[in-house]
Amino acid sequence: MAVRHPRIIPICTAVLCFALAAGFLAGCAGGAAAETAADMAETLSGEPSVLPDGEPEGPAAMADADETAPVIWPLPAAQTGRPEEDTDRLRPNYTYELSEIHEVDGRQGIAWADGAYYVSGSTTLTRYDADWIPQAFTDEPFAEFEAEVNHIGDIDVYDGEIYAGVEWFMDGEASNIQIAVYDAETLEMTRTWPFEPESGQTEVSGIAVDPDSGSVWMCSWADGESGRYLYRYGLATGEYLGKLHLQAPPQWIQGIAYHDGWIYMTADDGTADLGEPDHVYRCDVSAFANAGGAGPEPTAAPVFLERTLDDVTLQGEIEGLSFDADAGRLLVSYNRGARIVLGMPSGLYEGYSEEIHEVFAYGMTEN
Repeated sequence: MAVRHPRIIPICTAVLCFALAAGFLAGCAGGAAAETAADMAETLSGEPSVLPDGEPEGPAAMADADETAPVIWPLPAAQTGRPEEDTDRLRPNYTYELSEIHEVDGRQGIAWADGAYYVSGSTTLTRYDADWIPQAFTDEPFAEFEAEVNHIGDIDVYDGEIYAGVEWFMDGEASNIQIAVYDAETLEMTRTWPFEPESGQTEVSGIAVDPDSGSVWMCSWADGESGRYLYRYGLATGEYLGKLHLQAPPQWIQGIAYHDGWIYMTADDGTADLGEPDHVYRCDVSAFANAGGAGPEPTAAPVFLERTLDDVTLQGEIEGLSFDADAGRLLVSYNRGARIVLGMPSGLYEGYSEEIHEVFAYGMTEN
């Protein structure tokens, strides 16, 4: 049977049209090149470009500016200085020496306050005394919640209250995110704060109180856009205040803690099956306390490596962190024994009958 090709004629016509168009563009090349060169010269001169007449694009389009004023795009640099050239900031803030290891009942977070230690499990809260002896425990932290939740992340304790990021978490996906506050003595929930869904945060893995700027910071374990920011709420009001762009963001952020103007973050960025260690990072948030409402607050912060955790019992899953101000120690929560798939334990490694949760205490010497 003969095979017909009804598309041959249109294809030939398209080729002819393309050839004619190429000739026309060649004739215009000289003018276009001159215009491009002029644009490049303007760019290299350091002078900002002015958009051509018509509707501007991007955030500048939303500005309530004088119609006669030129629209400048892109915006001037909001961050001054080059952190990569600041050797003092590149160096870790502290040198850490492992001093103690404590097995605990909880796989998520760790916090210290007023001589006591607090540990969160996915569905539990435990308070320990200064000798790591349990003093209070609850396995019903969600009893007063209206929305369905099943997961507590890293926690913090401030002014007699436990702050926790709470959500429904299953197979790497989260919903019903909110901030929950518990009494540090009774472990009973006292109130919740509304979560701002327009922030872009899709998961909450940790929370930290920053009393110097009156902020509560939240982090996200989720991959993609959600994990590239820290999310800030007012400590006194619970109001959403904005987000801070991490440059460059650690992978799989598990916990955060505030200490002396810095946010410290744990990242589950090592592949345990290959023996790769996880890490602690930090970013400077002192500008939020220094601004005091007098000037613009930063929109981004460079991230620095603080500690490689190559001295834990066995590489596994890092979780929360905190600082013991009395003893001058960094506390890091770590799990081992369970395989982690999409952020959840899924079976045990050979030789384990259960997952083991440990807190590693590191002595700190300021650099």
